Amino acid sequence: MLRADSHRYVLKFSFAARTSRGPMTEKTSWFVRLWDDSNPQVYGLGECGPLQGLSREYGDQFESTLLEALSTFQKNNFSLPEKQEDALAALSHFFSACAISREHSSIVFGIETALLDLMHGGKRLIFKNQFIEKIPVPINGLVWMGGLDFMLQQVEIKIREGYRCMKLKVGGLDFEKECDVLNYIRRKYFREKIEIRLDANGAFKKEDALDKINSLKRFDIHSIEQPIKPGLPEMEEICAQSPIPIALDEEMIGIHSLDQKENLLKRLKPQFIILKPTLHGGFVGCDEWIRLADNQQIGWWITSALESNIGLNAIAQFTSRYSSALHHGLGTGQIYENNFPSPLLAEKGLLHFQPEEKWDITNLFPQESGESLYIS
Repeated sequence: MLRADSHRYVLKFSFAARTSRGPMTEKTSWFVRLWDDSNPQVYGLGECGPLQGLSREYGDQFESTLLEALSTFQKNNFSLPEKQEDALAALSHFFSACAISREHSSIVFGIETALLDLMHGGKRLIFKNQFIEKIPVPINGLVWMGGLDFMLQQVEIKIREGYRCMKLKVGGLDFEKECDVLNYIRRKYFREKIEIRLDANGAFKKEDALDKINSLKRFDIHSIEQPIKPGLPEMEEICAQSPIPIALDEEMIGIHSLDQKENLLKRLKPQFIILKPTLHGGFVGCDEWIRLADNQQIGWWITSALESNIGLNAIAQFTSRYSSALHHGLGTGQIYENNFPSPLLAEKGLLHFQPEEKWDITNLFPQESGESLYIS
């Protein structure tokens, strides 16, 4: 019989992380552990990390919802499938049966990861593919919001480290100062042919979003992510008229049925979509988005949602199941001062898996001191 518990862990940012939604100093994740009664030393591990301000499941009831889901999981006598496709299909049926919808995306993602990890021997191997065979994933360098000098310093560090795709958060500072940063990059690094992506996190006002986007065109921008708040009718016009390709992100949160997904893509016709398993229905939900996007010739890439290395590792392995030449947003492994040492290494614009390096998750299970939320 499969057993489960959950462990709460507070991740501490190693710097003042700022987005258009405000500053962040820490982030809480819950780690699901699954094991078989017959061999409790071998367990699968998955991360549930809802984001404040984005995840619809975030709130005071999240922990009780997670515990209820794990309790129901145990009571259903869920058996360990032999194939990962069977496991994901069985989990989808389970979530539907116990009313854990994909609205609880981070719970779905955490349980999916833990089950697949357990199937592969509890070694943090979620999908056996080319990533764990030392074929890295191309990633962008993330530049966080801050003062002009702070942002320029980040840009210089990332380019010096070998990144050739940069993602900048915009919408939280004075617009002209943000343009100054972009102008600086283009003037100083014109020989490096840097690809620039922008992420507005819905911060532009619908009345002047197109004007701002037109002003940004001169900086040769690859794409701009979620320029206005999700759910506004103006997004259709922006996607149609923007001189810069539009990428949807928050727009897709809460859209879970195949019909809803297909209708959204057909109505807005974005050039790109951005996928986060924690926010977009776990592995199965993201796979549906990818298939629909491919059918409509819409580009896509996958990013983390500020998970620890445990969640990031699972997302990177999931990403490597697909063929994509685009850079993914998986370079967030160094943002926490108390992250878990792992085989992941971000270097020269690539995320590597180094199987010779070991996982260290002792901080998550400090001598089994009762920090876990055991399921009765």
